[in-house]
Amino acid sequence: MYINFWYPIIRSEDLGPDKPERAKVLGVNLVAFRDQEGNARVLSDTCVHRGGSLGGAWELGSNPRIVNGCVVCPYHGWEFGGDGVCKNIPSIGYGKKPPARAKIDSYPVQEKYGIVFAFLGDLPEAERPTLLEIEEYEDPAWRANTVLVLEVDYYYERSIENGLDPAHNEFVHPTHGYQAINRETYSVRDFDVTDYAQGWGMWFLHKFDAPPLKGETWKDAKAEGGELYAGSGTHGPNTMITEINIGKGQKFRQYFFEQPVDEGKTNIFFVNMRNFMTDPKMDGPIHARNKIIAQQDIEVLNDVWPPRTPTSNTKEVLMPADKAVVAYREWLSRFDEKGWRIDWDEFTRRNGKETAFAIPSPARRESGNWVVEPMPLLKSRAARKSALSDIEDISAA
Repeated sequence: MYINFWYPIIRSEDLGPDKPERAKVLGVNLVAFRDQEGNARVLSDTCVHRGGSLGGAWELGSNPRIVNGCVVCPYHGWEFGGDGVCKNIPSIGYGKKPPARAKIDSYPVQEKYGIVFAFLGDLPEAERPTLLEIEEYEDPAWRANTVLVLEVDYYYERSIENGLDPAHNEFVHPTHGYQAINRETYSVRDFDVTDYAQGWGMWFLHKFDAPPLKGETWKDAKAEGGELYAGSGTHGPNTMITEINIGKGQKFRQYFFEQPVDEGKTNIFFVNMRNFMTDPKMDGPIHARNKIIAQQDIEVLNDVWPPRTPTSNTKEVLMPADKAVVAYREWLSRFDEKGWRIDWDEFTRRNGKETAFAIPSPARRESGNWVVEPMPLLKSRAARKSALSDIEDISAA
C-alpha cells in the first residue's frame, strides 16, 4: 500500500451535515465530516488527548458532534477544525488557546463524481499525483450510474490485477455470453501495453469475441461482427479504468476507485458511464448486471493464495496474456523507488498496541511537534544504498 495518492473515503450522499463518519483506509482510521460551508473534511481519527475516536460513539451521547464547523471528540469534547487544529478544550475553558501540540493530520479533499476523495500523503500540491479525471462525466451524451460501493474481502492489488487480465473472462464470466470455449481454436490475442494518457499508470486494448447477450433488454448492446474491443488501465496504485467498445461509437467506460482498508479488505467505488442505452430506466438493469459480473470475480478472488500479490514475478508462472499485470507491477516499483510504500510488516507489528499511527499530511512538512507517529515507510533502493554507504564509511573510520 502507498501514501501520496488520492483515495475514495465515502460517497457524498452518505456524508450528512450533522454527523461525522469513520473510514478505515491504508490500515488507519479516518474521520470525514462537513464544515460550516458544507465542505467535506477528512482528518486522522485519533484524538491526541487520550486516543478517543472522533468519528466513534455517536449513539452514546446527546451532545452535537459538529459544532461551528468542528468535529467534536465524544470522549472529552475536544473540538477540531477542518485544518486538524484543536479549537477548544472544554476542561480548560472554552475560548482558551489550546497547546500547539493539540493537532491532528488533515488531508486535502476533492469531492467529485459523487465521492469524497482525500489525498493521503504529505506531498505539497505542486508535486501530487492527480485525481483521475472522468473526462466525459459532464458530457450530456453520457450517462452515469449512481456510485456503487462493493465491499470485498481481498487485497486491493488482487482486485486491480483481475481487471487487467484478458485471459479470465471466458472462465469466470459465463454471463458475457460464453457457454464453453473451443479447445481447438482458443487462445488470447496479442495486445500492446502503453502508458495511460493521464499519466501514473498503464493502458491496453484487446479484441474479444463477444457472443450476443440474451434478452430484449440487451438488444442494443450487440457487438458488431461478434467482436468488441475492451481495455483497461491504471492511474496510481488504486484506480482502474475499463473501456468496452462494442462498435458504432457505443461505449461503456467504467471507473474503479479502490479503497484499501487493510491487507484483507477493500472497498471499491464504482462509477459506470455509457453513451448509449442512456434511458434512466436502464440504470437498474445495468447495475444489476454489473453486480452479477462483480460477484463472479469475488467468488474466485476470495480463494486466491497468497492474499497479497507476490513481491517477485518469479513466484508465479506468468504468460504473455499477463503483460498488463506485469506493467502495473512495474509502476508499483516506481512508487517503491519514491519511498511511498508502507512498511506493512512494521505497521502491523506495532499498530494498536502502545502505538497509534497516522498517514503523514502536508502540514507535517510545515511544522513539527506531532503527537501521533507517521506511518512507517519502506526506504527506496537508493535510500537503502545511501544508508549502507554511511554505515560502511563509519566502519572504515
